[in-house]
Amino acid sequence: MRPAPVTVVAFGMIAVAVAVRAWTASRGFLILDDFMLASRAMESDLSPGHLFTSVNDSHVMPAGLLVIWLVTHAVGLAHWPYVVLLAVGYAAIGIAFHRLLRTALRPGWGQLVPLGLLLFSPLSLEATSMALTGLTVLPMMLAVVLAMGAQIRYVRTRRRRHLVTLAASMVLGLLFFEKALLIAPLVFLLTVLLFTTGGPVRATRDAVRRFLPAWLTLTAVCLGYLALYTSIISSSAKEPTSAGTVFTFWHQLIGYTLVPGLFGGPWQWLPSADVAPLVATGVLPRVLAWVALAAVIAVTVRARRSTAVRAWLLLLAYVLLVCALFTLTRLSTDFAAWVGLAPRYVCDVLVVAAFCLGVALMGLRDTVDAPPAEPRRLPAFLRLPALLRLPALLRRQARPAVAVVLVGLVVSAAGSTVGFGDLWALKNGRDFLRTAQAELAKAPAGTVFLDAPVPETVQAPLFYPYHMYSRFFLPAKRRPTIVDMAEKPSVFDNSGRIRPAWVRGVDIRPGADPWCRTHKVAGGGGVRIPLASAVGDRRWIVRIGYLSGGGGETAAMLRLGDGTRWFTVQPGLHQLFFTLDGSGGEVELTLMDPDVWVCTNDITIGEAVAWP
Repeated sequence: MRPAPVTVVAFGMIAVAVAVRAWTASRGFLILDDFMLASRAMESDLSPGHLFTSVNDSHVMPAGLLVIWLVTHAVGLAHWPYVVLLAVGYAAIGIAFHRLLRTALRPGWGQLVPLGLLLFSPLSLEATSMALTGLTVLPMMLAVVLAMGAQIRYVRTRRRRHLVTLAASMVLGLLFFEKALLIAPLVFLLTVLLFTTGGPVRATRDAVRRFLPAWLTLTAVCLGYLALYTSIISSSAKEPTSAGTVFTFWHQLIGYTLVPGLFGGPWQWLPSADVAPLVATGVLPRVLAWVALAAVIAVTVRARRSTAVRAWLLLLAYVLLVCALFTLTRLSTDFAAWVGLAPRYVCDVLVVAAFCLGVALMGLRDTVDAPPAEPRRLPAFLRLPALLRLPALLRRQARPAVAVVLVGLVVSAAGSTVGFGDLWALKNGRDFLRTAQAELAKAPAGTVFLDAPVPETVQAPLFYPYHMYSRFFLPAKRRPTIVDMAEKPSVFDNSGRIRPAWVRGVDIRPGADPWCRTHKVAGGGGVRIPLASAVGDRRWIVRIGYLSGGGGETAAMLRLGDGTRWFTVQPGLHQLFFTLDGSGGEVELTLMDPDVWVCTNDITIGEAVAWP
């Protein structure tokens, strides 16, 4: 019952990697999409209608929405539950991947190299730090590992229970992320390239014929999911804006993100507000990463000619699949110029890359590699010393060689991890929320707020209406009292402190009434007052400052286009804030009491802001 030494070291590596990722994630907080989905969870019942809906126009993730609903209703706007969940998920991926390597590869210390690549590569830092990203990407990574393992076991044993595991693995991924549909072609490519022989046509024909139950199982799962997906989303395919956009995306995703990330990159990050930073790999590190990749491919092909070639072809084919998918679904958006710099889009590729590296280094279990090709005689000064020939080292000095490779990978990745963590720790949303909650706790009774947007550094207007106070604070422990009319309302400033409200927007044109020297409304009638410029059709905040006399209170109406708002005019000098839906280039102010008059030169239509 004593575990093998390789397994002991593997579990130690998993523990260290999970601890580092959990610490890095805990330095940050929830971000844009997380706030929006938490607010949606608070305003929705736990129903199929809530779970089976689109997220950000094209994502269907019922299991992820279930997790967010449960966490939000339990603890509100807290980040620590997601840190725990993502850490557990990452540990599960590490354990499952180690098991996959033990199942698929020849035994030896060399199995720790692909495991180390998967565990410590900075490419998965986003997935282990960002709540929504982790809830989509990590389950898919786990599903990829489990599906490959199930298919390998089915190929070797033909036992139908492995088909159940294969189907369950794919369903697991699809419940969190529709991208898990790529598991089906990945499993097919894995079988054709690594478990059949002959040329492409023969290998494909043999794979289809010999393992037909697996393809029928995957087809059934894919068709069932696509039927569900298309009933929710009409189409997620979008035409790329230009050929240049496609080239930029492929160049960024592969050249700037993926290849450097396999060797511990990007080493430099580009700040991206509260969102996880983007890669900013320099020219020299990119060149060195490509040279290192070419060297690894050459060394492994030299050592295991047929197996290594097929393994690297599998990786290349899957990279092309991922790039093609995103070309069709993401490159018509406003973010196409930088989407290739986001590592979360290649986390599943990282799993495949680590597995292919393991196959190329160690070879498949129960297979015989083709003998290495006879090398050309090189001049003595160009030959590698025996101590630097990786295959020989792995055979004769396995533990020292693996230790050197792993230490190099960890040291290279450490700088990228620390840099990511330092930028991830800067969170405007966390600081704003903490300050706002403290301010609400000590605010005097009767403090009311207009429904204004939170600062754009906290939540982008793109997420309307979930950037408004009334939605943003729904999951919070303390919520502001939102009103649509008040004489002395409040708003939060950019730091989260409570400040008197003001309106910034379009003013009325000055009036020239000979008695008021402004605009005068009297006799129970109305006056049309032009605006400095026309305003569009939406919900506005109106501030009116006025002087009233001639009687007591009276009802008044302000009209903006087709929108009207009734309010009460008080005698004396007053101001009033209220909401109004409408559009146009003028307002009409009407009084109901013929004995009351109002003078005003102070009407502004716009958005509520903190007092300047």
